[in-house]
Amino acid sequence: MNLVVIEGAGKKDTISKYLGKDYEVIATKGHIRDLPVKSLGVNVNDNFRPQYEIMSDKHNVARELRAKQAKADRVYLATDPDREGEAISWHLCHVLNLDPKDNVRIEFNEISKNAVQEALTKPRPIDLNLVDAQQARRVVDRLVGYKLSPILCKKIQPNLSAGRVQSVALKLIVDREKEITSFKPEEYWTLNAILYKAIEDDKFKTTLTKINGKKPNISNKETMDEILAKLKSGQFKVSSIKKAVSKVHPSAPYTTSSMQQEATNKLNMTLKKVSSCAQELYEGVNIGSEGKVALITYIRTDSVRVSPQAMAMAKDYIAGNFGNDYLPKTPNVYKVKKSAQDAHEAIRPISLDRTPASVKEYLSADNYKLYELIYNKFLASQMAEAVYDTLTVEIDNDIYTFKASGRTLIFDGFTKVYNLSEKKKSKKKADEVEEDEDDEDIKIPRLEEGDVLNLSDLIPAQKFTKPPTRFTEATIVKEMEDKGIGRPATYTPTIVLLLNRQYVEKDGKYLIPTELAFKITDMLDKYFSSIINVQFTADMENKLDEIANDGIEWQAVIQKFYNFFVKTLESADKDSTTFRDPPKETDIVCDKCGGKMLIRTGKFGEFLACGNFPKCRNIKSMAKAVATCPKCGGEVYDRKSKKGDTYYACANRPNQCDFWSWEKPSIDKCPSCGSYMTEKVVYGKLRQKCSNPQCNHTVNVENNKPSGDGV
Repeated sequence: MNLVVIEGAGKKDTISKYLGKDYEVIATKGHIRDLPVKSLGVNVNDNFRPQYEIMSDKHNVARELRAKQAKADRVYLATDPDREGEAISWHLCHVLNLDPKDNVRIEFNEISKNAVQEALTKPRPIDLNLVDAQQARRVVDRLVGYKLSPILCKKIQPNLSAGRVQSVALKLIVDREKEITSFKPEEYWTLNAILYKAIEDDKFKTTLTKINGKKPNISNKETMDEILAKLKSGQFKVSSIKKAVSKVHPSAPYTTSSMQQEATNKLNMTLKKVSSCAQELYEGVNIGSEGKVALITYIRTDSVRVSPQAMAMAKDYIAGNFGNDYLPKTPNVYKVKKSAQDAHEAIRPISLDRTPASVKEYLSADNYKLYELIYNKFLASQMAEAVYDTLTVEIDNDIYTFKASGRTLIFDGFTKVYNLSEKKKSKKKADEVEEDEDDEDIKIPRLEEGDVLNLSDLIPAQKFTKPPTRFTEATIVKEMEDKGIGRPATYTPTIVLLLNRQYVEKDGKYLIPTELAFKITDMLDKYFSSIINVQFTADMENKLDEIANDGIEWQAVIQKFYNFFVKTLESADKDSTTFRDPPKETDIVCDKCGGKMLIRTGKFGEFLACGNFPKCRNIKSMAKAVATCPKCGGEVYDRKSKKGDTYYACANRPNQCDFWSWEKPSIDKCPSCGSYMTEKVVYGKLRQKCSNPQCNHTVNVENNKPSGDGV
């Protein structure tokens, strides 16, 4: 028996099916070793040696792996095909006493039978350059997070965190909000002329594009009125007609970033939902009698490269289903960005024969929509260009030039499966997009140069410049990618963290920084502007790439950073400047000493504290209890974990009572075993569930129909 170790449990069944009975597949469910949670875990005096330990929730996994290994003829480490996956395999070597120099590592870009079985024929040693790049990232992020966060807590309020990428992403959002706040709108005017040649049925819209050969700059009504008067007394005459054939090339298949952006824009999904759906499509979904089948290739990539095999697959499919006219003369190849790691192909369907329609009945609504988007995007990227007849007409009236453009589709090409119109419109600046704008389909009558046209109407419009648009989840990802901040695997976790920690809130689809975010950013700008900035973060990403690609010493990279970082830390810590809000006075009297109670901010938010501190240490919670503790009868409050998740804890924790729960405790007792019940809203309905994991009695409170093992 051979043992194959993977990361995600979701793909276990898919891979097992392709390997057969001689292989056993076991999942680590992510990292198995990491830096300790409660200490720095990096020896800065010993060349930044990381102090790894098996994670608290992975001891059972480690024991199971060792037991399986003892019975196995051979062990293959098939963790994800990226730096993180390479590092996990390296950690597994230490846990299982394997030699990283032996051929223990296999990888595949897609979970298909051919890819998995071929990977077994090409085992290799662990790529230590990739491991070192991941170690360097982990160490520098730990140093920044663990050294900066205490200063934030000291100068602003408890329970705050900073991070090398997270804080720069937050700064982008805060700086954009400051731009919006300080923006001063400026007036400008636009002008359309509705013209016709002979009969009004032939009228068409034109736009003023030049005055004396230059772009119009009309800043007030008085100027516009003068222009209107001149135009009405003048003559509109066709000065130029240009006919051409234009070709529109399909865009590249998806990278992680472009998939996230278009899915959030076109499918109205959150980044978290996009990542979740993509993971399921990659790991495999149940396709009827076939069992679990993976539908798309690896989902964390910054490359638009497509393998020759995938190109050949697309060529055969396009020729067979659309005809040879829809094939480009030479295969479409897309340029990979210089900053891209280019470790994997673009995101694409594994098989074009598995059309979205053919698997729709097996997919959730969101998974289907995302698969259809990925499928059509890839298919279109391998198809021929769309071809248009274009017509551009310029009409002069004295020094004023008006323009009308139209185009007619000759050959639909790739647009047969994927339309670019939405994407093209979304790229325009906010103040350029009008609700009724659709000039591409303007019908222009037959005209000749020198034709004199009749004026039907002049339509002036007063407008004002608009401030920059707030970031959405899609546009902040694009901004991070464009500026080289983070990498494909970090975009979603970064934005989710900012939302969970309530540094950022959502107003519809827009991200708005909270008051706390401004304080954090202002403090980091004051003391750490040389580190928490776009350029430094992008440069560090480039250094990590050099470690991975060229094998430069990772400790030297960290040392150079740390020497400077320590000085800024010392300077910030010594400065007595505080960003804390002063305590708020109240009329509430302290029941212990008679002093006035003040509102202060602590780890769990605002609380009441006696103004005579430290002589009187009386404090009271301002939060309202949400339940009664089933263990001691005390008050239960909702709390926030470090990751921003809500949980419920007794007010007497940790000294007098140890009660806490992810679900709100109920006053009701389980009729089956007598344990306390918990409450949670599931799909809009209140559900009660027994807290005893051996019971599982549940009740739908809305219709009072019990269900589960305890019925």
